[in-house]
Amino acid sequence: MPKNPMVAPARRRQWGAESRLEPLPTVHPAPSDRTIALARLAIVATVVFWLTYVIYTILRQFINNGTESFRFTAEAVSYLIVVTFLTFSALMYLIARHGAYQRFRAHARVPRAELDRHFADNQGSITVLVPSYSEEPDVVRATLWSACLQEYPSLSVVLLLDDPPFPSDPDAAAQLSKSRLLTEQIQSELAVPRARFIGALSAFEQRLEQKRPLGLSEVNDLADEYRWAAIWLQTKAENEQRIDHVDEFFVSQVLLGLADELQLTADALGAALNERMVPPAARLHELYRRLSRTFDATLSTFERKLYASVSHEANKAMNLNAYIGLMGGNYRPEETPDGTVLRPVARAEAGDLSIPDSEYLLTLDADSLLLRDYCLRLVYLLEQKDNARVAVTQTPYSSFRGASTRIERLAGATTDLQHILHQGKSYYGATFWVGANAVIRKAALDDIVETETEGGFTVKRFVQDRTVIEDTESSIDLGAHGWTLVNYPERLSYSATPPDFGSLVVQRRRWANGGLLIMPKLLRQMRERRARGETVQWTEFFLRVNYMTSIAWASFGLVFLLAYPYDSRLLSPVVLLAAVPYFLSMGADLRYCGYKFTDIFRIYGFNLILLPVNLAGVIKSIEQAITSKKIPFARTPKVRNRTATPLLYVISPLIIIGFSAFTFWRDLNAENWGNAAFAAFNTVLAGLALVSYIGIWNTVVDIWLGVTRPLFVERGPKKSKKKESTAPEPTTLDWRSILYYGDDSGVHSKVRDSIVFAEMLPPVDEAREVRS
Repeated sequence: MPKNPMVAPARRRQWGAESRLEPLPTVHPAPSDRTIALARLAIVATVVFWLTYVIYTILRQFINNGTESFRFTAEAVSYLIVVTFLTFSALMYLIARHGAYQRFRAHARVPRAELDRHFADNQGSITVLVPSYSEEPDVVRATLWSACLQEYPSLSVVLLLDDPPFPSDPDAAAQLSKSRLLTEQIQSELAVPRARFIGALSAFEQRLEQKRPLGLSEVNDLADEYRWAAIWLQTKAENEQRIDHVDEFFVSQVLLGLADELQLTADALGAALNERMVPPAARLHELYRRLSRTFDATLSTFERKLYASVSHEANKAMNLNAYIGLMGGNYRPEETPDGTVLRPVARAEAGDLSIPDSEYLLTLDADSLLLRDYCLRLVYLLEQKDNARVAVTQTPYSSFRGASTRIERLAGATTDLQHILHQGKSYYGATFWVGANAVIRKAALDDIVETETEGGFTVKRFVQDRTVIEDTESSIDLGAHGWTLVNYPERLSYSATPPDFGSLVVQRRRWANGGLLIMPKLLRQMRERRARGETVQWTEFFLRVNYMTSIAWASFGLVFLLAYPYDSRLLSPVVLLAAVPYFLSMGADLRYCGYKFTDIFRIYGFNLILLPVNLAGVIKSIEQAITSKKIPFARTPKVRNRTATPLLYVISPLIIIGFSAFTFWRDLNAENWGNAAFAAFNTVLAGLALVSYIGIWNTVVDIWLGVTRPLFVERGPKKSKKKESTAPEPTTLDWRSILYYGDDSGVHSKVRDSIVFAEMLPPVDEAREVRS
């Protein structure tokens, strides 16, 4: 596609942003024995220092029981509880990273020839579902290309557009129109290479049917096909826009990465020609199939909001459920007063909607990109005999390098740390589905589906939408039915990180919401598994509990440490020693991921200013538990411009900084040196985080917007002076509505009576005579 001059300019790069564009290696380097030994030592040291502190505190309370006050005893107990929970979360981090190192050392990459040989006989179909809501078309387009260039047989890509189908806003209508054309445009671009390689494969198979020996000419022909494919991708890459680092990744890693691999295969075939060697016919056949499959994806678009017979609930889970529930069926659109409904039919005819079924599903967020062999390697994993009960496999997404803002860089660092921790959870059987991308066995979803009837139509829920972290709850549901989840130990997927504080607030508030609500289901699942005779390790249980609830206790615990003036005698050096292994390990992991060791301090300050956001998410969970009212799904804004921060979350960091400074001054005057040092530490790091990641000017602007926005009211359309009646005209019978709804509301009975009464009246002239 030629460069578009109307595209929005790139976001201005900040000082201190990331300059590196090259992503981390796809395969994790095998950790050394020293690295693993240090990881184990960190776990042991954390436990030893915590026990030392507990014993020291408890013994001091018993020894000084007669002299210490009740207030001090209460403070000591509460402080011990807070420290214990925070230490537990740190310990879970250390255990998870140790498991990740074990997996990285044991992982052996499957050779490409073995993958090609496997998929020569196994061609389970896969459907890639890309849910999208008000996304920029350029962002969605890159995601679709990364999906359709997967080297996988029987690949179908479906864009699930969830925008309002008939927007009144001209800008929204123009964006929706562009989005609707995406799949058609990509399919059109793929037509030329697809036809070429299907023809080349067919010609080669005809040669095989003739059973004549293959010579150097066939090798040369195959090499030419690979060179042509590489040149086609290189030409496409040259015409792509490179506005930001995500565009750069798409061009360099998705398009040119595939081109380089195809060119490398062509060079290998050329080297065989130079040696006058002919590879086996079966291998040449596999290489022809590979070319054909790479450019043979089928693309389509589905908009659930065009149909009244599917759920329109505003969340990603129901967007996915609406399409998955229709898979494997044929449907005839029928117009009703409520809109178009889909009627199941046995056989599709012209104008009907046919949605094929699929053995595997790949859910892919509209701002994520896949590397070329994502599908191939993950489906290969699922089709191994030992993995027959694996329902979901994924590569937890990594962040795009080259972030243009400091906050995007730091948020990307936390994302890459989470990638390591999710890999470690697989080592202990505690994997959770991470919704940005995953390959799912369709049979597993059929096991956990919940069916209900709404308004006379069947609604199927494969992915639960009770909370806004639908992937986490679905992980529990799958485990309850005997399915497992596995993280593939490579970096094969990447996803966008919010580039400003406003959009990050939306994302992190959603992540903090829902874990507490799912805890009872996790406990029930553990009991059911034990009842079936399964062994549930304590490490799995603790890792799962920490994943779902640590935000709650860490947030409230940090509030206690910041707000309450604990006695300085409780801040023992042993407490600090218990935290040292955690921070040292995190610093080492940051360096492993290409960041700086000192980013541990930036992450600490970053978490301080995010404290109100996490608390808001936790409180929303508690609110939902009390009221049973579902929390609305808030999508993370994905725009090139800055997202304004809500007033509460832009003022809260100022309050944290001010209160920490006040605490420092108060404890300094009281000679409470330990608490004074802690308050000074928080003041400095939170202040630097405010300046670096929100910005002084942005803070002022967002406060002004938050204060003045309630003073303005959007002007609505002018109302007619004559009051319009919403009831039907008394002499007009809406026969379509009557035939569809019946007379449930009684409105049509009144209409009918009016018509009958009008028919009983005399003509106009007779009526005048009666009145006279």
